[in-house]
Amino acid sequence: MKNNTGFIFLPFIFIVAMVVYFVTHPSYEQSLEAKYYYETHNYIKAYKLAKEAFEKDSYNKMAATLMAQSKIAMKYQKYNMQAQTYLKEIQQLNTTSLDEQKKAKIRMMCSIMVDSYKKLASSVVTDTELVEQSRQYYQEFGRLLNALN
Repeated sequence: MKNNTGFIFLPFIFIVAMVVYFVTHPSYEQSLEAKYYYETHNYIKAYKLAKEAFEKDSYNKMAATLMAQSKIAMKYQKYNMQAQTYLKEIQQLNTTSLDEQKKAKIRMMCSIMVDSYKKLASSVVTDTELVEQSRQYYQEFGRLLNALN
């Protein structure tokens, strides 16, 4: 009977020891903070913290994953900000009559955004709202490009 009790408590003690190590180790502590910033959509801060955590402990897989995911999310975020800027500029150009020079400029902006989207690569854990917003911008620029051609 005493032997069975040892087998029950041994895994529990091992798990507690792992949790204590995970929470008290500075690299993993920073990884948890980076995870918080990633979940709150502050990808730049998440990337910086994850990178620092990974530099402290190169075996910290959480930091490595967060660093990679933050980098992907930052690319999507940058694409969306660029899309908003280009759409505002296109809207300003579209207020007056469109001559060939303005059409060429709009065509160029649309081509840049369509090509940029094709270079983006999401993963399973990339924020779905971010990916969906990028897809919508991509479709909008595709429609504009088709309308101009």
